[in-house]
Amino acid sequence: MISRIQIFLGPTYSRILVASLAITGLISLALNVVVNQYAWVRPVQSLIVVLFLLVVVVVFFIRLSPEERGHWAAVLMPPIIAVLIGLLLVPHLALLFAGLATGWLVVIPLITRNRMPLEYRQAVKHLRKSEYAEAVKVMDTVIAGDPNHAYHYKFRAEINRLWGKLKPAVRDYQKMTQLSPDSPVAFNGLAEVYLQNHDYQLAQEAAHTANKLAPDDWVTFYNLGMIEDRLKQSPEVVQHLQQALGLKVPDTRHRLLIYFYLLRAYARLGQADKAAEMLAHLKKHTSGLEEWQTILKSEQAGTLRDVIGDDLQTIFELLEGDLKIEDMRLA
Repeated sequence: MISRIQIFLGPTYSRILVASLAITGLISLALNVVVNQYAWVRPVQSLIVVLFLLVVVVVFFIRLSPEERGHWAAVLMPPIIAVLIGLLLVPHLALLFAGLATGWLVVIPLITRNRMPLEYRQAVKHLRKSEYAEAVKVMDTVIAGDPNHAYHYKFRAEINRLWGKLKPAVRDYQKMTQLSPDSPVAFNGLAEVYLQNHDYQLAQEAAHTANKLAPDDWVTFYNLGMIEDRLKQSPEVVQHLQQALGLKVPDTRHRLLIYFYLLRAYARLGQADKAAEMLAHLKKHTSGLEEWQTILKSEQAGTLRDVIGDDLQTIFELLEGDLKIEDMRLA
């Protein structure tokens, strides 16, 4: 559980959370020494706890997608309000409000989880144990009973990608594009699988379709830029990845790769000043490299390692000074 939280938060926000917990604990411990001497000590301790809870909420919300933020706001806001009321307005009822908050946090996620179809929950359980064949069998049964639901194919495709079975994943995404021809998710997934399989021309075609369907989604430009990097289409790499940055890429690990691909594109184009500018950006995103390194340690990250492992090694060597910008011209 702790390792999953670390992967989700990334190294920077994990450190912020640990530091906040440590500071909260130290201040509270120090105040305990004089707790019976001053009336203001208890309210200050309560305020410190509230501030820590707010830090936790802000850190997690930053890492969530906009859609997930709405869901978790509905889950977390009532218990937070209950705790605030108990601590600040009616301290003699603080335990009661804390109990209500705890009950809400226990019950609501269970209700939400139960909305997921039983078969999906079974497949997820198999995935957590790396039992890919069993997870695929579960989804085979689901699809046999409901063959026209596009999301079933997406879920099975994702399982096959984790398993390293790229051909079945391609078939599922192709089926998804037939069932939902206006879905950028389907074409993005197809582009990513073709990229994993080194079918760069097919990947580019699918990525262009996804981009046309979702021209305001940074992911479609990011995928295009990554594919074009493999094809050494440097002007297109610059165009599409600059557009991705203009759409506010939310996490540092993807910005890290974007700046790297831009660096390599500018180096190939002989624009040394621009490449040096991208290297400066890379040096500001070292936490993104730490995030990728943490993610790639997972047993289920095999296909991801195949796609970006060499890129991350090159970034590491650039940051360490073992490689120079000039070396990227031939990369």
